[in-house]
Amino acid sequence: MATELAGEKPDRTDATSSDELVRSGDAKHPANLICELCRKFYNWGWVTGTGGGTSIRHGDHIFIAPSGVQKEMMQPADMFVMDCHTREYLRKPLELKPSACTPLFLAAYDQGAGCCIHTHSQWAVLVTLLVERDLGKDACFEIECIEQIKGVPKGKGKQGNLGYFDRLRIPIIENTAHEEDLRETLEAAIQEYPDTYAILVRRHGIYVWGDSVQKAKTLCESLDYIFQLAVEMRKQQLLWAKPRTLWGKLGVWLENMSTSLPSGYHAQLYP
Repeated sequence: MATELAGEKPDRTDATSSDELVRSGDAKHPANLICELCRKFYNWGWVTGTGGGTSIRHGDHIFIAPSGVQKEMMQPADMFVMDCHTREYLRKPLELKPSACTPLFLAAYDQGAGCCIHTHSQWAVLVTLLVERDLGKDACFEIECIEQIKGVPKGKGKQGNLGYFDRLRIPIIENTAHEEDLRETLEAAIQEYPDTYAILVRRHGIYVWGDSVQKAKTLCESLDYIFQLAVEMRKQQLLWAKPRTLWGKLGVWLENMSTSLPSGYHAQLYP
């Protein structure tokens, strides 16, 4: 018997029933749309080697891509469907595994999300490593004065997006051996950063959600652009954000003078 993932309830349906939930000629139907999105994400290098996942909430139903499948080759019949209120499966394909991301998707839906995307973007992974090296494990990713920041929402319940001069903050949590075990730390990060619509997972990837499919996809694209830019900025020894302490400004001056940096100065750059 398969192990029940955290946050899920046992299914009350046989594996091949309720096929009508995933059959539609409408390209925007969640079962069709997840397949189309994952083909795009594969081409962008986000879901290589069966990694990553995507889920859409539509009405009273949650549609979830399965685990362990080549995301670029998925078909609507591969989708799992869950009741968004009871969290019981309404449809479970016989030969496929429920997504290991499911508890994390459900945590996003608890925040009112309409879509959640999980990628294994290399840029997201590299950013988590750079933050750990330069600022420590407890630091989040921070950047400002980048035009693409305008693609990031201000926060839950707030109107509009961040501006050019705003500082973008994305929390980072540590990876675990099993994906479903990330839920507790992800929820804790959401509590600490209530305005966030994304959580980075160190050495793993990122979870991004939005009120709609369009908003989640737009945010995911914007963040991936920003992460790639941030990695390239580091190669040029450019800071992601302006130092806000005298100690941090001193460190930047010493770096510009090609002088050895005081131990631990990086931790003072982005308080």
